[in-house]
Amino acid sequence: MLKRMLPALFIAGLGTLPLLAQANLDVEELRLPKANSDLGEVASRYQGLIDGLKDKLAAGNEEKAVTQAMAYQGIRLWQQAVRDVQAGHIDDRSLYWARLAMRTSLKQDKAGYAIVPWQRDILVRAVETASRGFSDIHFGDDVQIRILLTGFDPFFLDRNIGQSNPSGITALMLDGYKFKVGGKQAQIETVMIPVRFADFDQGMIESLLTPFYRKRSIDAVFTVSMGRDDFDLERFPGRNRSAEAPDNLNVLTGATKTQPIAPMLNGNSLNGDEFVEFSLPVTAMQAAPGNYKVNDNRKVTTLGKGTFDASSLAELQEAISVEGSGGGYLSNEISYRAVLLRDQFGLKLPVGHIHTPKVAGYDAEAGKAIAEQVRAMVELAAATL
Repeated sequence: MLKRMLPALFIAGLGTLPLLAQANLDVEELRLPKANSDLGEVASRYQGLIDGLKDKLAAGNEEKAVTQAMAYQGIRLWQQAVRDVQAGHIDDRSLYWARLAMRTSLKQDKAGYAIVPWQRDILVRAVETASRGFSDIHFGDDVQIRILLTGFDPFFLDRNIGQSNPSGITALMLDGYKFKVGGKQAQIETVMIPVRFADFDQGMIESLLTPFYRKRSIDAVFTVSMGRDDFDLERFPGRNRSAEAPDNLNVLTGATKTQPIAPMLNGNSLNGDEFVEFSLPVTAMQAAPGNYKVNDNRKVTTLGKGTFDASSLAELQEAISVEGSGGGYLSNEISYRAVLLRDQFGLKLPVGHIHTPKVAGYDAEAGKAIAEQVRAMVELAAATL
């Protein structure tokens, strides 16, 4: 069962919001006053786009037009963040906080026509989806190798409101990137994934990938998140959750390392083997130049054997997963879902997870170096296709 946790640190930062307004906002949105206070220009960098959304909402007089206008502002936010990072402003945090500011405005500001709560929910979802790049996946007509890469939002923000996520920087830096390999044109398109259990349980990852898998219109999928000291290519994703850590809504799953819990998919337990194996071209990717070592991580944890390096998927057939190579949190889970779905469609394309080196707070130099090394890994992987 999911459990809600509201730490005192989080509650202490809410004094600037009226009680009624607080009741309409979720945990992520309620961190905005502290972000605005502590981070300054980082949180307000896209204030013009936020104000533009407010103006369009106030001027709206028809449901469909307003929904389209909100989605358009979300796409503009995503595209501006991509342009900024690719122009050298190496920071994923402004996108995250601007999205939450837009959501807050949609929940609280007066609209130009009478709308009911479910209509506001539609507007929030429109901005949420568009500002994550989900509406901006476009491969050129000249592209023969199509690559999808996912990053994650910053997380553990009650520990450090200024935390960045190098996987998010990577997604913004590589969105739309084209390169030639073996005489073929390749292109990377990216999206940003929320650190929220509910989105996974409701099938966000499956909804993203199914159209590409069904149409055979994608050639590789790389999921990326922040991890340990170096790069880890996570060979054996596990099915179960076991991390005793909250998501960005301060939700706990109730899972532990002694009582792992299977995630959900649209109201049912996610059905699949306890472990799956990625299909990344490891040797090629390990040759990527950069500041960090690239590990082929085979470490897993099972209820029966504890933690060990698995030699093969066959060795794990009778095991109960506690942690996959990527751990017991959403980093492992996005990889598991992507690989499981690939297998269900009977595809052979490279799919797998890259854990980046961790950063404490925000480090633009490290973030750029990490993103550049991921770029090199993806290019080397594409050369094997």
